[in-house]
Amino acid sequence: MTSTAISPIEVARQNIGAYKGELLASLPSHLQDKGVGWLTSALSALRKNDEVLRCANQDPGSLIVALSQAAQLGLMPGTDEYYITPKGGKILGVVGYQGEVELMYRAGAVSSVIVENVYEKDKFQWNPGTMTKPIHEVDWFGGERGKIIGSYAYAIMKDGAVSKVVIVNQERIDRAKKASATAGKSFSPWTSDEAAMILKTAAHDLAKWVPTSAEYIREQVRAVRDVANEPAKPTTETKPEGVVSPRQHHPEPAANTVTGELIDEGETTTEQQVDYDSEADAAWLAGTGTK
Repeated sequence: MTSTAISPIEVARQNIGAYKGELLASLPSHLQDKGVGWLTSALSALRKNDEVLRCANQDPGSLIVALSQAAQLGLMPGTDEYYITPKGGKILGVVGYQGEVELMYRAGAVSSVIVENVYEKDKFQWNPGTMTKPIHEVDWFGGERGKIIGSYAYAIMKDGAVSKVVIVNQERIDRAKKASATAGKSFSPWTSDEAAMILKTAAHDLAKWVPTSAEYIREQVRAVRDVANEPAKPTTETKPEGVVSPRQHHPEPAANTVTGELIDEGETTTEQQVDYDSEADAAWLAGTGTK
């Protein structure tokens, strides 16, 4: 009697499947109906990179930790929102550029987030003493823009105010790269998409100056709870002229994490390039495969 060897991707399916329920339960409400896509994105990230898959199977605990963080943050693993990378035989989860921006939008305090790289042939002006935001001119039809010399980021708040402008120069880029656990490796995002990682550095620095989802939503929930616990006012009280009762809150449409434009319900903020074995993965995603 011969035994059939289990493929590496099947081992990964089994490892993730053992925690599938917990991972999906950790997803925030806006992703609860996209659980299948979230799992597909995680599995696709493993299949696309042999080193990632090897480390995921070598240390499945580190994979589950990374996926748990992505789930709790509400970010798509294996995309520019949340990278799945190998490190020392283990899996390391890294919040990407779009993930940093997504968390700012989700907080609800900003109307737009601007994060741009500056190239050596661009025209860039910024004087914090006399300007509220930088002037960045690009010749979009002039061909090669040269190498990246820095980056900047700022947010326009819902009330129209401009946040602190964050400037990332070459020294800051070098420090971010040096601090990266995977910089210099062939599989590192710093190698495969350095421009995105420089944008991520600027977005990460900006996040220190604007509300992100965790802290901001916590305050909003606390405020709603405090109002709900207030004693009811007498109904005979006359309302001041011109004051109307607050309308029932309706969530605003989601915003594209890059442009800030509103998107239709059901449209995802990050396009996925899915690569999976349709029969085996479909059964697994549907809950009928190996767990």
